[in-house]
Amino acid sequence: QVRLVESGGGLVQAGDSLRLSCAASGGTFTNYAMGWFRQAPGKEREFVIAIDWSASKPRYADSVKGRFTISRDNAKNTVSLHMTSLKPDDTAVYYCAASHSVVPPIPMGGYDFWGQGTQVTVSS
Repeated sequence: QVRLVESGGGLVQAGDSLRLSCAASGGTFTNYAMGWFRQAPGKEREFVIAIDWSASKPRYADSVKGRFTISRDNAKNTVSLHMTSLKPDDTAVYYCAASHSVVPPIPMGGYDFWGQGTQVTVSS
């Protein structure tokens, strides 16, 4: 069982940057592709960004390309989401997820473990 704990959320202004972190425990971190999803009020949870175990195959949602990046530190069992040029539409609860898949999945169903989420609020 893999436990994922997100941190770094908060209230920022439009145009600001923010970094979210996800710490993993209870499994072999390099066995997992890692992803970030988000869920805005009244909306379904959606894919944001993901990375394979070797950090060589990131995948991005079109809405965050050029603004968000993902990185992982396999020695520290952490994955980070670096968000820049934040917009009010980025306001959501952000979730970290782990997948056994070699290629990071986009559908939620491709992920095996989830964190509890961290709130990001972007004010205009």
